[in-house]
Amino acid sequence: METVFFRQMFSPRMLVSFLMGFACGAPLLLTSSVLQAWMTEQGVDLSVIGLYSLVGLPYTLKFLWAPVFDRYTLPFLGRRRGWMLITQFALILALVALGLTNPAQTPWLVAVAACVVTFFSASQDIVIDAYRREDLSDNQLGLGSSLYVNGYRLGMLLAGSGGLILADHVSFAQVYVLMAGSLLVGVVTTLLCREPPLVKGTPRTFREAIINPFVDYFSRDRALLLLLFILLYKLGDQMASTLTTPFYLSLGFSKTEIGAVAKLFGFWSAIAGGLVGGAILLRIGIIRSLWIFGFLQAAAILSFSVLALMGHSLVGLAVAIVLEQLTSGMGTSAYVAYMASLTNKRFTATQYALLSSCMGIPRVIIAAPAGWLAESLGWPLFFVGCAVVAVPGLLLLPMVAAQYRQDAQ
Repeated sequence: METVFFRQMFSPRMLVSFLMGFACGAPLLLTSSVLQAWMTEQGVDLSVIGLYSLVGLPYTLKFLWAPVFDRYTLPFLGRRRGWMLITQFALILALVALGLTNPAQTPWLVAVAACVVTFFSASQDIVIDAYRREDLSDNQLGLGSSLYVNGYRLGMLLAGSGGLILADHVSFAQVYVLMAGSLLVGVVTTLLCREPPLVKGTPRTFREAIINPFVDYFSRDRALLLLLFILLYKLGDQMASTLTTPFYLSLGFSKTEIGAVAKLFGFWSAIAGGLVGGAILLRIGIIRSLWIFGFLQAAAILSFSVLALMGHSLVGLAVAIVLEQLTSGMGTSAYVAYMASLTNKRFTATQYALLSSCMGIPRVIIAAPAGWLAESLGWPLFFVGCAVVAVPGLLLLPMVAAQYRQDAQ
């Protein structure tokens, strides 16, 4: 089995998944934390900076234009690779344009440029998600998804931490040009990878591309239950991670301690979790992995309750971060692979865009009441509550498993 794992791990298809994950992850923080740092340096009012969070809306609304990528095939490179190349070049140019703006003098122009960046970044996500689903077989989805997620994390690290470090030595305009240049990795990968075989029954009209994906999905048994599972499976994990920084600060950890431990242990634990999760997925399949990783995620949340009782302990902080990030990385691998398995290859772009948009809804909704709950319950009980919130998603798994077996037949 180890031989099979390593052969799969280092196959060209898995390398493509990893590199495309990097290409999707790198732009994300360039329109959030890095842009906020640039605007703060330029003296832009904090209330204006807060409004710039709205430029991330295309990531949530990407299902609205995803049918375009299912319906139309460009006259070069095929149905998926053609659109990948177009969105990648457009994204590179948009990042360069964003770097040429001036937040202090023309904040409205910065907003427009940032919206263009997020639009093309979300579009690239749509096409790459569709490509990965169509290029990988069902038993490869778990490992491929874990490598994609790890590549995504690496891209975020380069753009977020790397971009801010670079900004201490060069101008932000140069930072954006350099980050745009890093996306050539995706362009080269697109030119060298293979085009997935075209499946029968793809949309022939734009109306079919819009309506048929939704008709196809909601005509299956337990369609709403599967959507509810997607909403709930990582809810406890997301709820706990919403307030981790205020939690650490309340225990007396310095920002340097938090940053050092989170970067040193958190990032690499998440990477390890993705790889371990991918290996386990390859061995036992998606549904059994969802069971195991779901319980591990819930259990890991309780380490924050223990840390809250311990107080200021660097060892306790490191252990809590390692457990949370390790299990979260494993759970995300299975979660992303399961979402991909739900899609019909005739409408991959639209259906996956819809499901991944649903995935982000809980994070937005729970952010508001989480702080109130933490204040009312105290940190130890708050994190116990987060672990309990993970239970409903696990209770749905028997029905999810039954539907998965039915769809596989």
